[in-house]
Amino acid sequence: MSTTMQLLRTDWFGLLVAFLLGAIMLGVAQPSFLSTYNIYVILTAFALSVLVALSQMVIVAIGQLNLSVGAIGGLAAITFAGAMDLWNVPIPVAILIGLMVGVAGGALNGVVTHVTGLNAFVVTLATLSIFKGTNIGITEAQPFYDIPEAVKTFGNARFGFFPYLLFVSGAILVAVWVFMRRAVLGRQLLAVGGNRNAAELSGISIGRVVVAAHVLSGTLAAVAGMLAVARLQLGQPTIGDDWLIISFAAPVIGGAVLAGGHVSVGGTLLGVAIIMLINNALVLLNVNPYAVQLLLGALILAAVALSRFRDPA
Repeated sequence: MSTTMQLLRTDWFGLLVAFLLGAIMLGVAQPSFLSTYNIYVILTAFALSVLVALSQMVIVAIGQLNLSVGAIGGLAAITFAGAMDLWNVPIPVAILIGLMVGVAGGALNGVVTHVTGLNAFVVTLATLSIFKGTNIGITEAQPFYDIPEAVKTFGNARFGFFPYLLFVSGAILVAVWVFMRRAVLGRQLLAVGGNRNAAELSGISIGRVVVAAHVLSGTLAAVAGMLAVARLQLGQPTIGDDWLIISFAAPVIGGAVLAGGHVSVGGTLLGVAIIMLINNALVLLNVNPYAVQLLLGALILAAVALSRFRDPA
């Protein structure tokens, strides 16, 4: 097979072409798109959103969905911020606490899903309310403002138009790519999503894989939540409330099959990039904010239709 045909068959090549064409057209229509500050804004939003998308992607890999991605990220965010604000916990310890919240939330989702045999959609719908209720109970719907200056500085620092947050997300993105492509557990996630019965007959522990996927999802969401605190410079209780759409749309646009067994880290990255491009275009072109939500809803429907096209069964 020629190199050209191999590129055309990948999940990411068409998306890359679409993104580049869109960026060129937007740059011509609205020159401010190419300003250093605007690119910085886009990359900052991308740095957070790509972690959210990856958090959902690892669950889609096993043929499930996690509706509590935003709730876990939000709970980790306010725990991270609250530990530093109320208890003056050192930053590294606060980060560890935030990660533990993500791990615990993901483990709860995974264990309940596997032990009860319930659909992860139902389980995570329930835990979404549990995590969000805990969030509101801890914060009383009030932000944590007293965030260390080092965290605030990191959240808004940049090298040229590259935010420091992007370097964290980039490192995690590479790690997830290696995990899904090279690690035994990563391949097992895809095996379970592709054919659960065959995976079990081959000796793969379904319970271990399901729990591991949810733990990884919760951990990624927790990192996104803590980076959001650094970016916003406060522990806002609403962090994570608007993550569900992008967490779902980006992996599917990027080539994931909702039934499981196939995901693409590169495709997910470009799925997020395209959504960021659309959002930025609507802002620069002064489109009504309500139309933004309408377009994102249509994007979800298109993503579902695309997934059904890839896996008509």
